[in-house]
Amino acid sequence: MNGKYDELKKKFFYTFLFLVIYRIAAQIPVPGVDPNALNAYFSDSSQGLFDLINTFSGGSFKRFSILALGIMPYITTSIIFSLLGEVVPSIQEMQEDSDGHRKIQKMTRYFTVLLCMIQGYGVVSLFQQFNGPTGPVVPVPDLVFKLVAIITLTAGTMFVLWLGERITEFGLENGVSLIIFAGIAVELPSEIYGKLNMFRNGSLSFRDLIIFFAVIVASLYIVTFIERSFRGIQIQYAKKVINNQVYGGSQTLPMKVDTAGVMPPILASSLLVAPATFAQFLGANSSVRPFFDFIVTALAPGQVLFNVLFSILIVYMAFFYAPIQFKTKKVSESLQKSNAFIPGIRPGNHTKEFLDFILSRLTFFGAIFLVVICVFPSLLIDAQTRFAGTSLLILVSVAIRVFLNVQTFLMADKYQNPYRASKGKYSGANKKRF
Repeated sequence: MNGKYDELKKKFFYTFLFLVIYRIAAQIPVPGVDPNALNAYFSDSSQGLFDLINTFSGGSFKRFSILALGIMPYITTSIIFSLLGEVVPSIQEMQEDSDGHRKIQKMTRYFTVLLCMIQGYGVVSLFQQFNGPTGPVVPVPDLVFKLVAIITLTAGTMFVLWLGERITEFGLENGVSLIIFAGIAVELPSEIYGKLNMFRNGSLSFRDLIIFFAVIVASLYIVTFIERSFRGIQIQYAKKVINNQVYGGSQTLPMKVDTAGVMPPILASSLLVAPATFAQFLGANSSVRPFFDFIVTALAPGQVLFNVLFSILIVYMAFFYAPIQFKTKKVSESLQKSNAFIPGIRPGNHTKEFLDFILSRLTFFGAIFLVVICVFPSLLIDAQTRFAGTSLLILVSVAIRVFLNVQTFLMADKYQNPYRASKGKYSGANKKRF
């Protein structure tokens, strides 16, 4: 058992080490940027859209660090290939094959570089327009700066991707998930400190402060409860007798209540941020620039139009993404091959239709849950908070998965030790004679 604990300690150490490297790199600014002017600009202005982007980048966006794009370009590209796999048969066949899966991973990295260059151009163009109280954020906004900044931002995203792969290989959980988790979690103390400062300055009343923490605690409880909730489907396996032992019987097929997970809010947020990203490619004298500026203002987090469209997109994406996460056709085929069936339901297409019916009901409840968590907390406390919505879902889901991974790791050793002991006891010279 000591060896297993030593291995677990190594996993904790490597996870912590790589996350520390990630946080150190997030403090390094892009060459050619004035950090003082950048801090003065964001401290003097309030931009809800920038707060939303900054949350997912772990604070790197407002520092315009080399990791300002974060890991989101890779996630966006991965989601695109996942969706293409549902509509393009050739990509779906590649996803099911091991060699094809490696090819898709390589293509995903190539397209991530391309997307980073496009988004990097938009981010660089955006920061070149910023002028704070102490001067412009970019003192020399020439072509050399733009090229260096785009290359730096692209390299930063690929470095984060490399760190994520190392965490997955040596750490406790999927590296990309843990990097997003760390980026969000590191920003939470600053928000608590900011709320307490507002209370001390008198800009936030004691009642509003209590409501703020009450909403956060209630949201944490609800998210934790739903993320650990499953709908159990009874499965009956054909009984077999092997070596005087009976195998088979009744088991439970778990279907997660929030089947779509955190993907619907992430996809919805990406779509709502798209107009602001596209607006950076338009010139200041463009005829359509005023229209896009109006759209960007109306879609700022906290606005009525943002909340309405955000809710609609979450519901739509939940029903779109849930069948991708839980493939009822493959589950029904797997049950049929294993000589298993759902009591009262015929194998094959009838099982698929029954699972589709259950999945649609769970998805409806899950979509309502996502809308409530992502929209209602900000309405109740009349402000945007990084404790609510997608950030809270990511924090809770990743924390639960890390806990389950550690628990599974220890339980596996608990069951392996008696097997090793019995194997040594009843084999060779040590075999007991009756």
